Amino acid sequence: MHCLKHLRLSNARICLTRQAGNLLRPGSNGERLFRRQLRTSASSPTQHPHFEQVVPDQGTVYRKGVGSGQEDLLFYTITQGEEKISVSHFVNALQSTGLVASDPRLQDCMQQLDQAVQESAGTAVMDQELFRKCAANNIILLTEAFQKKFIIPDFMTFIANINQLYYSAQNQQGGQVANYIPQLAKFSPDLWGVSLCTVDGQRHSVGDTRVPFCLQSCIKPLEYALAIHESGTEKVHQYVGKEPSGVKFNKLNLNEDDKPHNPMVNAGAIVISSLIKPEVKKAEKFDYMMDYLKRMAGGEYVGFSNATFQSEKETGDRNFAIGYYLKEKKCFPQGADMIAALDFYFQLCSIEVTCESASIMAATLANGGICPITDKRVLSAEAVRNTLSLMHSCGMYDFSGQFAFHVGLPAKSGVSGAVLLVVPNIMGLMCWSPPVDRVGNSVRGIHFCQELVSLFNFHNYDNLRHFAKKLDPRRQAGHERVRLAELPNWCSYELASDKVVYGQRSGG
Repeated sequence: MHCLKHLRLSNARICLTRQAGNLLRPGSNGERLFRRQLRTSASSPTQHPHFEQVVPDQGTVYRKGVGSGQEDLLFYTITQGEEKISVSHFVNALQSTGLVASDPRLQDCMQQLDQAVQESAGTAVMDQELFRKCAANNIILLTEAFQKKFIIPDFMTFIANINQLYYSAQNQQGGQVANYIPQLAKFSPDLWGVSLCTVDGQRHSVGDTRVPFCLQSCIKPLEYALAIHESGTEKVHQYVGKEPSGVKFNKLNLNEDDKPHNPMVNAGAIVISSLIKPEVKKAEKFDYMMDYLKRMAGGEYVGFSNATFQSEKETGDRNFAIGYYLKEKKCFPQGADMIAALDFYFQLCSIEVTCESASIMAATLANGGICPITDKRVLSAEAVRNTLSLMHSCGMYDFSGQFAFHVGLPAKSGVSGAVLLVVPNIMGLMCWSPPVDRVGNSVRGIHFCQELVSLFNFHNYDNLRHFAKKLDPRRQAGHERVRLAELPNWCSYELASDKVVYGQRSGG
């Protein structure tokens, strides 16, 4: 007798298995593997060779009554069997999973709650009827949240650790606020903020995370990703290399093929600026870039500092020298306007974000180009892969090799004090504090990243199976992750009960 029950997954990635009269929760890890496969698949789901899948459309699920039963089950899970709970209790429970009220996916839910609060004479309460209204368009997201199916299941413990790392880094007092661009010199050295966003849209911020600041060099990987998305790898790398330069980011220096070494140095970024929408007018080109960045940030704050832009132009002699050197060496595409490319580059460096909005941009890169809070694809997988590769090898100025060795994650820094950090397939972070070291990296940001990897097994080469001293926030307490590909033919994974069953696989 096969121990593996038939696996039933809706296209919404929820498994409900009735066994011995009880409704069992899906297993967190096996279900997550299938959920990831379904999320990234561009076509209709295909059958796993070892498992029988039934994948009805969501409308079919609700017509058969599974949806309402699922809502009821989730409601009583949240209320712990009570018929009513206060709206504030529900919102607090939701936030403990990592979701925030401003999440676009929760817009309908929040509107229903706001209406209930306005219509209530006293303390607003949520009963089963109100919950069904709130969950009507969010049942999948809410189920994943409250059944701890997100990439970070114990989010409250995780952010408690993040807060400790934040306060540890706050004590770092070294570095100086960059002053070669006058507008940057106006920021207080005491400002310090960290925001994170996971690939499931779980979010946390601590410190000065709503203060706008300019991306500066953190725009370089985002600009490069868009160029690859538009034109492809082959065309873009006709004009720019892929190797670390070994010299300062603003040096007049090309590789042996008379190309900029990589897109993360000024020369490379200026050339990339000439490749984006070369056929359109300047204003349209800038609007196009702003729209792209807002989609990366899920619609959250992306602004522009005209004062910084003017300051960049007035003090940009080195960049003008680089531009003319590139023109002399014929580094630009035929017909490109060097002055226009420089102007666009200065504009891009002057684009403003907050830690909160930039963390979503980083999470979009961590999520393979799909914005976690809108579920919309912004970049191709090719663009993301190339971008993360170059961030890993070239993203931290003259400290790139040290950072790759000690932290082992793709990152990009800027002289504004920003550090854009990507933990692939898990989350994105933005760390910001204006004091920078001699090579232009945020002192507090570097310290935070190093401590993050010391505490969690996020380093690219940390072994996920054999480690003793590091935490894995992807695991629930006492739970061993199971990878289907690692199971031998004589055992299987029972999704409904989240356990390995020794015996023949279904269909085996």
